[in-house]
Amino acid sequence: MSRRAVEITPDLMLRAYGAGLFPMAEGRESKKLHWLDPALRGILPLDGGFHLPRRLRRTVLSGRFTVTADQDFAGVIAGCAEPAPGRTDTWINDEITRLFTALHGMGFAHSIEVWQDGALVGGLYGVRLGGAFFGESMFSRTTDASKVALVQLVARLRLGGFTLLDTQFLTAHLARFGAKEVPKAEYKRRLEAALGVAAQWLPAPDPALLEAEIRAMRLSAADEPTHGA
Repeated sequence: MSRRAVEITPDLMLRAYGAGLFPMAEGRESKKLHWLDPALRGILPLDGGFHLPRRLRRTVLSGRFTVTADQDFAGVIAGCAEPAPGRTDTWINDEITRLFTALHGMGFAHSIEVWQDGALVGGLYGVRLGGAFFGESMFSRTTDASKVALVQLVARLRLGGFTLLDTQFLTAHLARFGAKEVPKAEYKRRLEAALGVAAQWLPAPDPALLEAEIRAMRLSAADEPTHGA
């Protein structure tokens, strides 16, 4: 009996995210996508569990970078797909780019852009449903750019009433900010609750409120190393 491939559409993507799944390709040149539903899921707590290093807070508030949202989604996803030190390949193929660009046009996928001297130097993108934000990927072309994007994302999510920030997997980099792993069953309970929250995406929040939210974040006991993304 033959198996017919199911066309992956933006609407199917949204249903999959709502069920706790997310897609990845095996490599940049791969033509297929695979659905992942890991036994352990990475999340970044938004209710005070996010840890902001003092040095990074100074950088975020220094004016060294200009941060925007949804101003260059194409540039951000292209930046996330490009090779980086220690990573010659990526899971973002043409199909991923097409689908997330479509979701962006529908108002469900968003980007945070970090600029320096008019150049895009870092950013991240992800998908939102209800009070859940599913972080997909981030990139950095200069020190601290992706970290600034992450802090700005968390501040906007907190201001907008989001309750879940999904990081898919736990990395040592994200663990420094308070990320943790939860079992699949617990993640899906949190996801179900978050989907019922009427959160608001804030691409251009009041600067004073944004700064106050960043200053209110819990500070890490120790600063991060000065190198890295």
